Amino acid sequence: MSHQNDGAEAPAPIPEMLTVEEAAAFLRVNRKTFYEAVRLGSIPGVVRLGRVIRINKAALIGWVQGNGGPALGEKR
Repeated sequence: MSHQNDGAEAPAPIPEMLTVEEAAAFLRVNRKTFYEAVRLGSIPGVVRLGRVIRINKAALIGWVQGNGGPALGEKR
């Protein structure tokens, strides 16, 4: 019996470095809210390459798991 692909493919693995759009979608927040949190230094693992911003996936996941601070966009 052969296994046929029923059209459902496994989700692509999350890359090690995320774009702002990917990180915002992961956190289910608006992209502008995420950019503001990056600007305020609230997001760990941010790497800037000129105007390009990337976020380290492992740092973001670790931060989410241990985050007991204020919500994104709120002042401390």
